[in-house]
Amino acid sequence: MPMKAKIIKILTFFVKIYIISVDIKIRNFVIPYSPDCRKRHQHHRYKNEIVEFVVQLEVMLKGHWYPVIRYDIAHEFAHCDIIHHSGKIEKVSIPSLNYKEALTFADKDLNENWQIYRSRFLKEVTND
Repeated sequence: MPMKAKIIKILTFFVKIYIISVDIKIRNFVIPYSPDCRKRHQHHRYKNEIVEFVVQLEVMLKGHWYPVIRYDIAHEFAHCDIIHHSGKIEKVSIPSLNYKEALTFADKDLNENWQIYRSRFLKEVTND
């Protein structure tokens, strides 16, 4: 392949990446559940498709926000990290859901179970 064709191919590749990155919409928000507990939500959308997300439950302890439950798609699959006060992290996969369904599942789970997760974390703090 001639040098000019290679350069055009490389430039075309970078232009496509730029166009996609410009079209990605990012949404961030925080929902307080109580004075010491909140949900942090971020998702990236390209057209109608979720391409990245993090939904995290955080608990305030001694002036610092600690992550307790985190749903995300790091490592290329949707999963839940259960984060213990000791620092131990358990990964639980979310089977057979696309990213949009996994995001909906994560939001719903934290909205319905935040008090349980908060209590578990605070109980671990008193036992450490």
